[in-house]
Amino acid sequence: MALMQKLALKQGQSLVMTPQLQQAIKLLQMSNVEIQAFVDQELERNPLLERPDAPQETAAKPEASDDVPDAPFSAGDARGADGDGAVSASDGVTLAQAGPSLDPGWQSIRGQGTMSLDGEASDFAASVSREDTLSEHLTKQLNLHFREPQDLLIGQYIIGGVNEQGYLTLDVAAIAEAMGTDEAQVNRVLGVLKTFDPAGVFASDLKECLALQLRERDHFDPAMEILVENLPLVARRDYPALKALCGVSLDDLHDMIAELRQLNPKPGHAFGSEPVMPVMPDVNVRAAPDGSWIVELNSETLPRVLINNQYAAHVSGGASRAEDKQFLSEAHANASWLVKSLDQRARTILKVAQEIVKQQDAFLVLGIAHLRPITLRMVAEAIEMHESTVSRVTSNKYMATPRGTFELKYFFTNAIASAEASGETHSSESVRHRIKELIAVESAEKILSDDDLVDILKTESIDIARRTVAKYRESLNILSSVQRRREARAKR
Repeated sequence: MALMQKLALKQGQSLVMTPQLQQAIKLLQMSNVEIQAFVDQELERNPLLERPDAPQETAAKPEASDDVPDAPFSAGDARGADGDGAVSASDGVTLAQAGPSLDPGWQSIRGQGTMSLDGEASDFAASVSREDTLSEHLTKQLNLHFREPQDLLIGQYIIGGVNEQGYLTLDVAAIAEAMGTDEAQVNRVLGVLKTFDPAGVFASDLKECLALQLRERDHFDPAMEILVENLPLVARRDYPALKALCGVSLDDLHDMIAELRQLNPKPGHAFGSEPVMPVMPDVNVRAAPDGSWIVELNSETLPRVLINNQYAAHVSGGASRAEDKQFLSEAHANASWLVKSLDQRARTILKVAQEIVKQQDAFLVLGIAHLRPITLRMVAEAIEMHESTVSRVTSNKYMATPRGTFELKYFFTNAIASAEASGETHSSESVRHRIKELIAVESAEKILSDDDLVDILKTESIDIARRTVAKYRESLNILSSVQRRREARAKR
């Protein structure tokens, strides 16, 4: 077979990611802390940028030109007829005027996780050298232990109530009321959280903190339990009283106290190398007088930046060298693109948040048991954006609601199909709640098997497989029908 070389023309399409396009994608998935830090860097690097409220420094740099006025953003009613929030005058929430909207083609580009905003490779060593905060450490474990959105929402709410020492400052009843659920469900989630590392976290007091650590070591026997319950006697070194209460010898008592002193009374301090910053929501949701919801961007998290066109004209007039003119031209182009990207980012976040609130209205009104099954695709189709864009918006963005502050991604739940062709889908959380209700009211003479539960749910237009019912039942820590039947017979 002969080999030969030849030249040929071939027509094809390809997408080139310009640095500006990469910047727009990266800005969209940044958190409000990261975006503020990036804008601060750009303000230092680009002499044509300034904050709208920045004071005049010198006569050589006049105040910002009116060619780039402020564009106020206001809250839109997320439950209106069309679900779109209007853009009108509002106090406080201000962005730089972006001019024409960005090309929607950038929405479908998948970002490169290792690419920095200026096109250079990210510093991997710097990204892994920072230690996790206590909240971050607990959230990572939360995502590993729970899969159901209802449990994730409750767990995230509880993590928000842990102080820097690792103690839970929230009451179970208050958590249940805020989340619109019962105390049993909160206690179930909290029981799992108390097994997280570091041992002792989520305790309500010192006794429970020490008990959790001893249980983790498998050393919480009855004698040690009595010792923990009598910490004032330990502090007073009342060894005769402790010896009598615990029923151990003096040597054993000294060993028990020595082990007690090895425990950490403040487990959260292991993550205290840097201050734990409170979550600053990107979006605020509040009830309107007419019963609808008002969705607003948080003005405190929006970066404010303007292009000083007067200063640009002033320095351009004095530039004589070609390299100086080139620098100013690039600086002006980068500044214009940054302003447009920030404006597009804010509008996209607001649009996604409004659709989430519209879809999850029942959760905000009635509680977590009414969380609707929505997906990234559903929201993307409703607001006519690409699914990858919605995915970036929901990452590291938080929404403050009357039920608490949650990351946007926690509002997306799995859906279970309806048994009817035209019926609505059901949230996996609502189905789990229904299974729990059915088993709770079963009689000793008629214990419901998983097949029975499937049949009952189908009569309620819930199409679910038997293995799914079994999985949900086990996640609720409910025994099988055989075990429940045995227990019922033993009680007779």
